[in-house]
Amino acid sequence: MTDDFDVSALGQRIRSIRLTAGLSVDALAREAGVSRSMVAAVEGGEKAPTVLTLHRIANGLGTNMTRLLGEETRGDVIVLRQRDQRVARDPSGWERRNLTPVLPDSAFEFMRTTIPAGVDTGVFPPHRPGTREVVAVESGTLRLTIDGTPWHLASGDSISYRGDVLHQFANPGEVDCVYYLALHQGEPARRTDPQETDRRESAETFAGDEDPLWYQAVEAVRSQQWITARFLETRFAIDAMRASRLLHAMERERLVTPGDIPTHLIP
Repeated sequence: MTDDFDVSALGQRIRSIRLTAGLSVDALAREAGVSRSMVAAVEGGEKAPTVLTLHRIANGLGTNMTRLLGEETRGDVIVLRQRDQRVARDPSGWERRNLTPVLPDSAFEFMRTTIPAGVDTGVFPPHRPGTREVVAVESGTLRLTIDGTPWHLASGDSISYRGDVLHQFANPGEVDCVYYLALHQGEPARRTDPQETDRRESAETFAGDEDPLWYQAVEAVRSQQWITARFLETRFAIDAMRASRLLHAMERERLVTPGDIPTHLIP
């Protein structure tokens, strides 16, 4: 990700929020579904993350990208001039412009996104339970995939949906797609009991280093009444062997049993 702000300052801000939350680098990596080396490199200002990676890190910290990209401001009326708006640009060409200031205790974000023709943003992990998103397309065409179901939007169209499921943005057209996205995050998840946390972290440690899809695979079972290797294979477009390994890892760590969903994974 490139931007007009200091990557070193971004890393320091992430580290500060992580320490305040009482998370280790390993714990944040597990929560965000990214590698430990990536978290360490971003915090150290050694590497600029992609927009998707930064989104995952924000998710793992229980915050949003807006809060990672700017300093907190206060005031009854705040004007954010275009020159002062934070713009996150991905190497693939798509960019996300934050239109909201960082407000104390605010769970709302408003942004303007431009996706070049033929570009896919990748899969965004679920936000906190209760999160809602609204997208309004200004120009071009947008394919928005929500929990595995694609929705096709044209200029002037809008859509509202749950943000606590997997979602993905893509531009299937021949010109840039510009859309606005408003997001309101749900309440922070309740704290789990120590045994449950140990069991979940043990499982994520087991498979997280082996397969970057582990976090998404575990999250995917939330919306299912049962889980199979075939479901994972179809959902993530992976081969049967990789899907089987993921399923066996969840079974081994007692996160899931075929035909049943563990209660601690049900919202």
